[in-house]
Amino acid sequence: MTTPLEAVEPAVAQTAGSGDERPIHRGTLRYALSKAGGALLSIAMVIVGTFFVFRLLPGDPVRTLAQGRNMTPEQLDLERHRLGLDKPLIEQFFDFVGRTLRLDLGTSYEFKRPVLDLIGERLPATLLLAGVGLVIAVSLGLWQGTRAGWRPGSRFDRFSTGVSLVLWSVPTFWLGLLLLMVFAAGIGPIPGIFPTRGIESVDAPDGFAYILDVGMHMVLPCLTLVGVVYAQYLLVMRSSLLEEVSQDYVTVARAKGLRDDEVRSRHAIPNALLPTVTLVFMRIGFVVGGAVTVEAIYSWPGLGQLFYRAIKVPDFALMQGTFMLITVSVILMNTLADVVYHVLDPRVRSA
Repeated sequence: MTTPLEAVEPAVAQTAGSGDERPIHRGTLRYALSKAGGALLSIAMVIVGTFFVFRLLPGDPVRTLAQGRNMTPEQLDLERHRLGLDKPLIEQFFDFVGRTLRLDLGTSYEFKRPVLDLIGERLPATLLLAGVGLVIAVSLGLWQGTRAGWRPGSRFDRFSTGVSLVLWSVPTFWLGLLLLMVFAAGIGPIPGIFPTRGIESVDAPDGFAYILDVGMHMVLPCLTLVGVVYAQYLLVMRSSLLEEVSQDYVTVARAKGLRDDEVRSRHAIPNALLPTVTLVFMRIGFVVGGAVTVEAIYSWPGLGQLFYRAIKVPDFALMQGTFMLITVSVILMNTLADVVYHVLDPRVRSA
């Protein structure tokens, strides 16, 4: 005779994927290869689109860079020839594709340095800011989403969901400027506490004091990033947990006398985490690209600010290089998320 305790375990194991004993390596490999093929096709489309879309932007980079230098038309033509902008568009495209396949992103018009070197210098600042923001957003969203989804309709659920939706709806630049005005410049009785720009002070100290100085510069940009991002994790986790709570295995687990905390932590949350794991992997791709708006507002010396500066010229080589890094990172992380989801959830493998 099967006891309720014995009856609930197969259901929990089947839902969580631990009871699926079928060999999955061959199917997973085929699935991963198909996703990799799709990713390569997407990257090829990005390479083509990146070149032609940016050529539609208004402005002449040679004239922009020559402002205030009193250059003659002959000198402008000579500079245009040096940059290769006097070639037919199709020839420029094939040159761009050839260099890209050799991992050569060209030379920046404005900085007169290889684009890869500029990206390498700015990437650590972006990873620091966006990485810390992502960790905080994921932690906050999962915690609030778990509490809200386990007690739907409660005061905490209504408050946390309402606040997150409001912040998610607010334009990033508006929230950033508001925080900058209130907590950096100061308004009324509120003094300016945090720095207004950059990653460090001009007279930055050494050692632990330097870490504190960088941390003070990160507070407002991180708050801006977290405020407009964490609602995604909250809502996905809340929705997933609500779906799991209605499953039979949760009902049986409660019927056998398990405490709510135990049912939630051992059974419901592990299964509800699957969609959130996918979302986290997708957001990692955006971490590499950084937040263009946030970095522009706070003059954060990362890839976002570099891309924003390249648009104003327009510096085609720099725009193409930074944009391709952003989009390729997103494509690769989306592909990895699909494969991870396929491995973790047996329902996807059997579909």
